Amino acid sequence: MATKTVLALLAAVIAGALIFWAFWGAVQPQLGQQDDTEQRSPYTGQPADPAPVLAVKVDNAKQARPHTGLDKADIVYVEKVEGGQSRLIGIFSSQQPDSIGPVRSARESDIELLRQFDRPALAYSGVRKALIETVEESPLYALPPGDAPKAYFRDPDRRSPHNLFVRPEEALRAAPDASLSEDIGFRFGPRPADGKPTDERTVRYASASTSFNWSAKEKRWLASFDGTPARTEQGERLGAPTVVIQHVTMQPSRYKDVTGAVTPYIETVGSGKATVLRDGQAFNATWQRETATDGTSFSQPGGEPMPFARGQVWVVYADR
Repeated sequence: MATKTVLALLAAVIAGALIFWAFWGAVQPQLGQQDDTEQRSPYTGQPADPAPVLAVKVDNAKQARPHTGLDKADIVYVEKVEGGQSRLIGIFSSQQPDSIGPVRSARESDIELLRQFDRPALAYSGVRKALIETVEESPLYALPPGDAPKAYFRDPDRRSPHNLFVRPEEALRAAPDASLSEDIGFRFGPRPADGKPTDERTVRYASASTSFNWSAKEKRWLASFDGTPARTEQGERLGAPTVVIQHVTMQPSRYKDVTGAVTPYIETVGSGKATVLRDGQAFNATWQRETATDGTSFSQPGGEPMPFARGQVWVVYADR
């Protein structure tokens, strides 16, 4: 009799445990727990299926602001161009807004930077004559307005040349073989323990500055250009949970603009120092990229991968 009672109790316990774990498995995703089988973007660490990659060269002159669609980018790169001005590249894959811009011209070093995405589509307004063949013969899916006229339009309420915009859906329709999102070296995870509390960080070029201020309320770094808060057309602040300040060599290239200002060539293959901003702290890091077709890895001082916070990532190139 005692044996039957014990067996009955044991069966009841097992049945109860099975019911509990079945219930827990059902509610766990609702509580924000990660599902290891869920597809995630290699660019943001957030849920997303592999999708075609569109890179857009974005104007960052004062007359080009506010920007359109940049808040939907997975990654935003900030580059130095002629005269110490800044220009942006938005990487779009997880989501595609209705339009992006203003769109401006590409540079020689953009080819090297974007090769880590394999063969992304590149939306740009054009290049100087000496570079046309270089860009068109590169492994990128070059999409200037002449090759994808339906993808572009001009906003009559803005002044040229700061009024050209691209429709991502039409652009990708013109690039049916654009590469899908894949690993480029980013890693996402909990914040390391050796950060330095930081409220603000600024990267300066000769004629431009890009600043980030930590917002504990929004849990992200709010961006400013030239001392002015960066906003979308709807008035929302631009910013990201992770900002990477990547120190690189930006040597003079063989090209100049119409005013005679030399175009810098940004060397994104190699290695160097970096600062990673996340969770209101700054972390010392190093970066490494062996070849143009390799991704860029970021490491902590001890050699462990430097984890980013999940969400949009900004990478700002700074002089060594």
